[in-house]
Parts: sequence; C-alpha cells; structure tokens
Amino acid sequence: MHVLVVDDSRAMRAWVRLALEEEGATVEEAESGLEALRVLPRSRWDLLIVDVHMPDLHGLELVSFVRGHPTLSRTPLLLISTEAAERDRQRGMQLGADGYLAKPFAPDELRATVRRLLAARDEGGA
Repeated sequence: MHVLVVDDSRAMRAWVRLALEEEGATVEEAESGLEALRVLPRSRWDLLIVDVHMPDLHGLELVSFVRGHPTLSRTPLLLISTEAAERDRQRGMQLGADGYLAKPFAPDELRATVRRLLAARDEGGA
C-alpha cells in the first residue's frame, strides 16, 4: 500500500506514518497542498490522506483537484480535520472525499478506515 499524507503538521504526518507503517504501508509525506501538487504526479498512490486546513492550498481544494485529474480521480481519499461538525464532513464528502476522520482519532480507527476505503476501491466502489 502506497500512501501520501498531506498535512502541515509534522507531528500529525509522523503519527499517521507510524500507524500505517505498522500495517506494512509505504508512506510519503507532503507538508502542504502545494507540495502535494508537485508530488502527486511522481507515483501511483493507493490512498491519499489530506488535512482540511492548510495554509497555502486548502484540503478541500486539493480534493477537487484530485477528483478532476484523469489519473488520480479514482484514488481513495481520506480527509482528516480538527472540524468535527457533521456539515464539515458532508462538505468534504460532497466534494469527493471517500472518508472523513475528525482529529484526534485513534490509530486503530485510522487503520480500520484505511482498510475500508481500500476494500471499497478493490470492489469498484471508491
């Protein structure tokens, strides 16, 4: 599993990396939405994990870019955010995210969500 984690928090990127590497994932990081735009074309991704609130390119803008890109549009995308309100989750899902986790979340919750998204992709649902 090849995952790109996009979050302006170094600590959050490291935490997500550790949780997913324990499952055997290869994790790469981007510290901003703009950096993600540079990194995305360089590889094939099994999953993108994107923070909603970033200073240069909002996570929701990155979702829109990914969903409109011919080679990335079917890549499962998980939004993570400090915003836990249902309207925030719905907004992300309407833009094309496949999942949404409110921070803080447990490592097991992250891994279970990732497994669900990848299973849906493999079944043709994501």
